[in-house]
Formats: sequence, structure tokens, C-alpha cells
Amino acid sequence: MTAADTPPPLDRAADVRPGEELDAAALAAYLREHLPEVDGEIEVRQFPRGFSNLTYLVAAGGREMVLRRPPFGAQVRGGHDVVREHRILAALRPVYPRVPTPLLCCEDDAVIGAPFYLMERVRGIVLRDRPPAGVTLGEATMRGVCLAAVDTLAELHQVDWRAAGLEGIGRPEGYAERQVRGWTERWHASRTDEVPAQDEAAAWLAAHLPPEGPPVIIHNDFKYDNLVLDPADPTRVRAVLDWEMATLGDPLMDLGTTLAYWAGPDDPPALKTFGVTHLPGNLDRRGVVERYAGRTGRDVSGILFHYVYGLFKVGVIAQQIYARYRAGKTRDPRFAGLIHVLRATADTATAAIARGDVGR
Repeated sequence: MTAADTPPPLDRAADVRPGEELDAAALAAYLREHLPEVDGEIEVRQFPRGFSNLTYLVAAGGREMVLRRPPFGAQVRGGHDVVREHRILAALRPVYPRVPTPLLCCEDDAVIGAPFYLMERVRGIVLRDRPPAGVTLGEATMRGVCLAAVDTLAELHQVDWRAAGLEGIGRPEGYAERQVRGWTERWHASRTDEVPAQDEAAAWLAAHLPPEGPPVIIHNDFKYDNLVLDPADPTRVRAVLDWEMATLGDPLMDLGTTLAYWAGPDDPPALKTFGVTHLPGNLDRRGVVERYAGRTGRDVSGILFHYVYGLFKVGVIAQQIYARYRAGKTRDPRFAGLIHVLRATADTATAAIARGDVGR
């Protein structure tokens, strides 16, 4: 095989994890009825990464689609509401082309055991905790990817959400206070271990709520592994994935979550599992903030609050998944170590508070 014949380093699906199988026959029958252009036998594989809604590759008649459904053992309300996620994609697609094209939404649990939706697959590179095989992330390329990611977030925050008809997807008034209170309640409800630093971060956030600004559409989980990069030019973002937590709110809350996932070379090892932001060429967190400010003109002087909030939220998400694992509601072995992610985010949050800065 010559270099020209080498297949592009696309994000690839694998065999479905035990216990997370779909009823392929029922799915095929449903698709024949509701997507008649899809014919022939279907093949179902699973994208093995991610800790939230389950994501499958459905291939039929030479066409590739992506199916999203809630995780087994999770409540469908809130962040796992795939019907809401489909509605957001459908509304955003005409005004923000970096979302995949939604195809079909099924609210009937009887088909595969839970609601689900299908969207077109966007083929490309997804960066996870290490560069994928066949991808060289030299310093110049990594810098280009980094700048493109920050610029894509800034671009999202300038979308006219009213023109998209997205007024009903969130309640922007009192957003920061409600988020701090809600994530604190989720922390207490899912707690399995004592983590004093997490309690300290919660108390600090409640005492340092920022003033509100004009709301924008926020992604709420914007990080490298939710971006599809062009295989021919990884510095070009083809699509933004995973819209299940999108809403209307303070754009700096969105940036704060991105910063929480943005681990540098000197950050704890548990945080580096979030992605490749520690590789040479990436901006550090302060650089990310400055790039974003330059692209949007927003005042970022209070970004410490939003960074601590992001770390606190990411820690709670890890804890909720870990609690499901401890309760035997999921058998995914990756979840066994998420308590260490919680401890790392909590310790990093309290260190940032003491330091008064998002850097190290």
C-alpha cells in the first residue's frame, strides 16, 4: 500500500460493549418504516469512548449514521435527554453548519429500550487522550488545532439563537446561581467518598457568584474530543459533537468548562486523560482565555470563578458516573477510576482559588 492509498485516520467504531447491545432487528424495522431511503442489512458498532450518552455507528446500504441513546441505568431527564439534543441539532443546523445533520428522532422506548436519534456521520479525526494512529501532532499543527478550537467556541457564542428558534431550551436568568446550586445538589446526592476539597470549592462558588451578562447558546462540554477535525487539514474543525448539555447562559461558564478540561504539562495525570492539551503547541489556559477575549471582545477578568465552576462540574460528572458504577448499574471498567478524576479536579480547583489564577 502506498502513502496515497493509506486510509485517513478517522475516528473508528469498535465492537459493542457487553450489556450495551442494541436490538438490530427492531432498529432495522423502524428505519425501513421511517427512513425508507435506508435499505439492506444494518451493522451496528459502538464508538468506545465518552462517558455520557452512548454513541453507535449504524451502517446500512453504504450509508453511515450515528445513533445516540441514554446510558443504561441512567435517568433520561436532564443531560441524557436525547430528544432535546436532537431538537437542538435540528434548530442549529441552518444557522451553525458545524453541527451534524439530524435525520430521525424516536421517543418510543419500545424500539430499542430507550429514546434515540440518528444523525449523519461526519467523518474525521477526533483527538482523545493521545494522537490517533497515523496522525502526527507536531508543535505547529497542534498550535493550529488549538487556535481553531478556541475560535470555534467563540464563533458558537456569536450565533443568533433567537433566529434559530432556541428561546425555549434554557432559562438564562439566574443561570450561574442555579448551576452552582444544582451541581452542588448533584454532588451531595451522588457522593460515595469524602472529598473535602470539593466541598470547599462548592462553598467558594456560592460566595463568589458573578454578575450576569447577555446570554448566548452554550455547548457546556466543549473540548477536543467533541470536535471532528478534517483529516486533510486537522487545523480545520468540521463538526462539533455532543450537544446534550447545550443551553442558553453565560458564555464564560462555557469557557470555564473548556478550561477545566484543558490540562497543561504540569497538571495532575488524571486531568491529562481528558485530551492532548498538554502537548507542545497548545496555548496554556491563560493563553486560551486571551485568545477567546480577542475573538469576542468579552471581559474575562472574572474568569477564575468560571474555571473553578468548570472543575467542580467536571468532578461532579465523574462522581455521578462513578456512583452508577459502584451501584452496579454499568459494567464499563473505565468508570472504576473516576473517583481519582474527582479528587484531581477538586484539588486543582482549591489550588486555583488559593493562587487566584487559572494557570499553575
